[in-house]
Amino acid sequence: MIITDMRPLSMVEDEGFNRMICTFNPGYTLPSRTHFTKLMERKYEETFKEVRTVINTNHSKLALTADIWTSVANEAYLGITCHYITDDWDMQSICLTTMPLQDRHTASNIAEWLEEVVARFEIPASKIIAIVHDNGANVVAAANILVEKHGWSSVRCTGHTLQLVINAALKHPSIEKAIGATRCLVQHFKKSELACTKLKDKQQQMATPEHSLVQDVSTRWNSTFYMISRLLEQRWPVTATLSDSSITSRGKRYLDLKPEQWSLLGELSTALKPFECATVFMSGQKYTTISAIPPLVKGLLNSTQSAAFESAPLRAFQLTATQHLQERWREETSFSDTTPNTVILATALDPRFRRLKFLSPEEVLHVQTKVQTMALAEKREMDVQQHGSCSSTSTDTPGAESGPRATLLDSLLGSDGEDEDRASEGDDVQNQVRNEVLTYFGERNIAKEQNALQWWKANRDRYPILARLAKSYLCIPGTSTPSERLFSAAAVQEPMRMMLMSEPCCLSSKSRESER
Repeated sequence: MIITDMRPLSMVEDEGFNRMICTFNPGYTLPSRTHFTKLMERKYEETFKEVRTVINTNHSKLALTADIWTSVANEAYLGITCHYITDDWDMQSICLTTMPLQDRHTASNIAEWLEEVVARFEIPASKIIAIVHDNGANVVAAANILVEKHGWSSVRCTGHTLQLVINAALKHPSIEKAIGATRCLVQHFKKSELACTKLKDKQQQMATPEHSLVQDVSTRWNSTFYMISRLLEQRWPVTATLSDSSITSRGKRYLDLKPEQWSLLGELSTALKPFECATVFMSGQKYTTISAIPPLVKGLLNSTQSAAFESAPLRAFQLTATQHLQERWREETSFSDTTPNTVILATALDPRFRRLKFLSPEEVLHVQTKVQTMALAEKREMDVQQHGSCSSTSTDTPGAESGPRATLLDSLLGSDGEDEDRASEGDDVQNQVRNEVLTYFGERNIAKEQNALQWWKANRDRYPILARLAKSYLCIPGTSTPSERLFSAAAVQEPMRMMLMSEPCCLSSKSRESER
């Protein structure tokens, strides 16, 4: 109950709670608050060690997501999650921390906090391939510090970037006025019990789905889309309720939208639908998403540019959205020798998109060459690891005889052809890597609805080198949604959270809250 319902530990000392327990079982004595504190601390330590072991026994690279959230009590928290692909090719996500923040949220502080969490879990910095974050200036600057210091890739959250694109596109006077009128209309029904009751009657009379109206949230553009879509669905019951003089006073008849506003909302709903679809898809956590960013951006551009809108405000929306899509994802939709190209490389390693149709033929060739170079480095690392394990095994074997020692004359004459053998081995490795890369890119894309990770699971023996690269890149989330989800229940949990002490009372400084 304490954990599930987010109750303070002091609850076990409350008079009412003790009376209830006594009523249920008069002979039972409740353990003290100290007892439950020790239980929770012990459980935390056990879980922490398990998580640390799981992370460090995993052989593939990891990706991090980070998000900072502030509660209504003005308390700030940093949420960090870790993502990797298991040996069975399943996507795994682990919450590393939701730590309270006391200092200023400067770039250097944020970078230091991230490094502290990584060090606490004993994760080598070289094992982290990327960090996914929002577009906040301080967070972006912190990510750049980590890029320079550790070589991590900085990936901006697709969901937050889409939010910025839509916010900019909605800044047209007519659109803002229509959305503002929609909010006022929905708010009226949310505050008036009489209007809500009458709306239900009208829904039944008109055989309209008995759905409640939706109030949007300013920080979530898709909530505005849901508000508009629901109001369009309930247009006639809403209009009938507003026109009923027994329900709506004459002074509030203005709440009903004008015909041109209803028409504008209809077009706006159509324009926003592809963006909502993209947002929902990119928020997934059980499948790879980073590789879908370039084709998804191209798809949004195509759908936005090809739409035919009648009203001038929607044509302005169309133009602004197109411009921002192109500007904000320029690096993710074109290859450059001066950038890490993390997103494009992930897309190349996804069998659904490996043909890279969003790039020019010249860029595709550059990407394939880059992948081949990375695969060659990966193969050499595999050989070093294998040779190291073999060497340690042979060294530990008792009675192992050493081979005949080469004389100085043998080394001068090169009679054993060692140089030729090494060159031949090097050529063999390059040919193996080249053939694997060419064969992979020579195949057709698999269907978009197929699971890329399951395809790699079935084909890892055919492409052993590329499979290792795919594990490293496809584990990167396309959004920072996982760390945001640590706080996604904020609207529900906030009243309960307010019952807790401002200072952690259960696990002292060792524990962190696990929900937002």
